[in-house]
Amino acid sequence: MGRITETVKILIIINVIVYAGSMLLGDTAYRLLSLYYFENPNFQYWQPVTHMFMHDQHSFMHILFNMLGLYFFGPPLEARWGQKKFLFFYFSAGIGAALIHSLVTYFQVSQGLDLLAGAGMTPVEITEMLQTGQYRSSILQSIPIETIESVYREYNTPAVGASGAIYGLLVGFALLYPNVELMMMFIPIPIKAKYFVPGLILLDLFSGLTGFSVFGQNIANWAHIGGAAFGFIMAYYWKKNDLNNTRWD
Repeated sequence: MGRITETVKILIIINVIVYAGSMLLGDTAYRLLSLYYFENPNFQYWQPVTHMFMHDQHSFMHILFNMLGLYFFGPPLEARWGQKKFLFFYFSAGIGAALIHSLVTYFQVSQGLDLLAGAGMTPVEITEMLQTGQYRSSILQSIPIETIESVYREYNTPAVGASGAIYGLLVGFALLYPNVELMMMFIPIPIKAKYFVPGLILLDLFSGLTGFSVFGQNIANWAHIGGAAFGFIMAYYWKKNDLNNTRWD
């Protein structure tokens, strides 16, 4: 796929530096830069951007796979579009992923809070549960423990990673180079990009709708779908209007 381009190289370096820094600073960096639910006290307005450079401190594979995706799919798009247009696309897909993820989380948390209130939890009890995870055991007679755990998890677990932006790159690549053959790691079967990428997104959609995780636990499937959706809108519009041949440099 050609040599690495300058902007992609810089993005990878920044991601690695932030990852190393977060390992040193620990929870402080995680709390400040990860994307929290917008009603959580830890939420900050810059997090829809900064979460793209944060990765799971306990899983090197998380940053490795994302950086491999950036390395392989970023350069052809930057070479085609130019630096400024590529950066606009990359950050738009990443922020779009944050938006969709936050909207789905809002729906899930709101639905769960309504169930808790309907089961007899007072506003004070709900606030304590969200902050500490503590609740009176008698409430389990009216509502499953899975509901309480789900609301607590969605409210307090932040999203991290460049995956949403990478999914945007995947979609952009598939639209511009549909017949290039790709292979999923550990499954050495070449599949054309125009089939490979939609199939990947459908797996995320299945996981998001059913809760059965195809790619493992703690995967922000709706962020992937959001990044892919925003990437598709931009890349399709540019291609349809022949703007993909116009560089912004």
